Amino acid sequence: MGRFTFAQGLVLVLIAASMLGVSLANKDWGYGFNHSAWGSHHPHNHTNGPKKIIVGGSQNWQFGVNYTDWSLKNAPFYFNDTLVFKYDPPSNTTFPHSVYLLPNLRSFLNCDLRKAKMIANPTQGGGNGFEFVLKRWRPYYFACGERNGFHCKDGLMKFAVVPLLRWYY
Repeated sequence: MGRFTFAQGLVLVLIAASMLGVSLANKDWGYGFNHSAWGSHHPHNHTNGPKKIIVGGSQNWQFGVNYTDWSLKNAPFYFNDTLVFKYDPPSNTTFPHSVYLLPNLRSFLNCDLRKAKMIANPTQGGGNGFEFVLKRWRPYYFACGERNGFHCKDGLMKFAVVPLLRWYY
């Protein structure tokens, strides 16, 4: 039962971090002006539409990067944003990677891939990468499924996002 309480706490932390990210990104909404440009008026700080976000930024999708930390630093994510998973195709010099969508928080916390769905195989991350669109308001739990979850557990190749609504004026 203690694990479930921890899981609930983790969800609350993720939601609070996402809300904090939104509030910091839009801190001037209530004032009707933007301090970043002298002498010019800018509309409220809003996102102009869906974005393509490369998972891991310049580090792409690779072993040893803390993607939970990356997702918290790059939040918030919005409906119809596209996550782009870029990784090298398997070769003699690189380890293969994949992308799995895990069904729930418990599977995510334990890197349990038994009920997970592979959404990108080891060859789909090359070139422009594999694209995944955040289409629903729900938690999305992503992980690398290679080596029976070793990349997820020990390589930190997992993260969760809950997309938010964009507000248009």
